[in-house]
This record gives sequence, C-alpha cells and structure tokens, in this order.
Amino acid sequence: MATQLVIGPIGQISRQVKDIAAARHWYGEVLGLEHVFSLGDLAAFDCGGVRLLLTEEPSGGGGESILYFQVEDIRLTLVALQSAGVEFMNPPRRIHRYGDGTEEWMAFFKDNEGRTLGLTTRIRPPLDISTEDRPQGAVTT
Repeated sequence: MATQLVIGPIGQISRQVKDIAAARHWYGEVLGLEHVFSLGDLAAFDCGGVRLLLTEEPSGGGGESILYFQVEDIRLTLVALQSAGVEFMNPPRRIHRYGDGTEEWMAFFKDNEGRTLGLTTRIRPPLDISTEDRPQGAVTT
C-alpha cells in the first residue's frame, strides 16, 4: 500500500528587500511583527506561526507574491496602520460572500519599498445587515 503524500501548512515565506535595516524597522516597528532573529543581511519575523524571512538583495525583489495578513478587525487595523504612517491604496472592500453569508474583506497598502501588501478578514454579518456593520469606507461588490 502506497503512502499518501501530505503537504503541511506553509511554515515560511521569503521576500527580498533592498535595505534590510529599513525593512527590519518597517516590518517590526510599523507593522508590529515579532522579530525572531537577524543574521547579516537577513531578518525573520513571526506572522502568527508562519515565518517571514527577509533577505537583502540590492537590486530589489520584483515579481514577488503579495503577502496577505489576516486580522480580526480590518477597521481597527487600518486605523492603527494609518496612524503609523501607512497609506492605503483603497478602503476595505468586500471581495466575496460565501454561501453561509460570511464575507471576505480586503484592503491593500504598500511596504517601505513600494510593494503591495494586503489585510484580509472574514466577517459573519448579523441577520440585520446595515451600513453601520460594514467597515468604514467599505465598497460592496
């Protein structure tokens, strides 16, 4: 009987940065990610059990994937990041409504090197859906 291959959850994501010191400050101080370690031209942060490994590459890291950070309250997270100087590309907006009524919401912003990052959350709307229950500035689709 053959053993079935099982791939586990993602344990680490690597991203190239132009300036490791600036990235270490931005991801640690601005985003508030827990700094795990630094070694020469790399730095690791904990993102809720998934490690983000930043490596310095002076030519930068074009063509990379977007990192999506899951948050409990997209409104409060947006306000906190804006107060730290982060500029959002758009207000939170509903991306999808699942069959059970749960909604997926996202908002996008740039890191210190101009690359896109995202916030994502899932919201189970109350039975009486009103505009007060929506994230501020939200655009429905």
